[in-house]
Amino acid sequence: MMADGAGPGDDAALSAAFSHCEQLVREADIDRFLAGLFIPVEMRRYCFALYAFSHEIARVRELVNSPLPGELRYQWWRDALGDEEARGDVAAHPVAAAVLATIARFKLPRQALLDLIDARIFDLYDDPMGPTSDLEGYSGETTSALLRLASLILADGEDAGAADAAGHLGVAQAVTGLIRALPWHLRRGQVYVPADILAEAGLPAATLLAGERTPALAKVIAAMRSLAERHYRAGLDGLAQVPSRVRPVYLPAMLVPAYLREFDRRDYDPYRSIVDLPQWRKQWLLWRASRRLR
Repeated sequence: MMADGAGPGDDAALSAAFSHCEQLVREADIDRFLAGLFIPVEMRRYCFALYAFSHEIARVRELVNSPLPGELRYQWWRDALGDEEARGDVAAHPVAAAVLATIARFKLPRQALLDLIDARIFDLYDDPMGPTSDLEGYSGETTSALLRLASLILADGEDAGAADAAGHLGVAQAVTGLIRALPWHLRRGQVYVPADILAEAGLPAATLLAGERTPALAKVIAAMRSLAERHYRAGLDGLAQVPSRVRPVYLPAMLVPAYLREFDRRDYDPYRSIVDLPQWRKQWLLWRASRRLR
């Protein structure tokens, strides 16, 4: 269906933009892609546009060799989100075009996307994470925000009462992801483990970055895991208040317990193991969770 005032060429270009987003998510974020297949088909492409936008913002650190070019990329995205008319370079960017169409279709709050960009500025630098509340805030403005926005899509732009579920499950999902990616972040010189967790375990950030093996490391992993588990449980309580038609967007977070159990493996090495699950197992877990969330 064409947008108001759009010609056949415009409609075809927008369809291609949405298709690009779906392929990007499939290649770069398989968990969200597989979970997205449980989203009603008429809403699916809009959620994939959001996920593709999140990926574009999250990967900026990988594309630049210093913070300043990253800041410039983020500014381009801020300007793009504020461009009601979608100037040429914005309209030509498939992810930008698709996410702007999604914002317009569901009247999504642009500020939430701007806040997501601002939160990701932390990724450009090697500053250590502050206290746990800072990590929860970072997770809330990134992963939780994505859940809230996707909830609005499945609620057709209406408030789905999903703030508690999105807030807690987003933190659980983000913290779990950070534990999984610990070796990768340490190689980049980044520490996402909160300062208070490091201090309580007796593990200085410099020691963590150096890859030194110490009993304190197990305490850090246990504390991060406990943080994710607490938010996951609280998120499930909140999810009970969310309309069933909106719940499919929370399926990626339903993989959290399975990922956390992987840290119990005898061969798990916090400095080397990038924890993942076989795709067939993810599909099975998502299918079971989709039935429970109906």
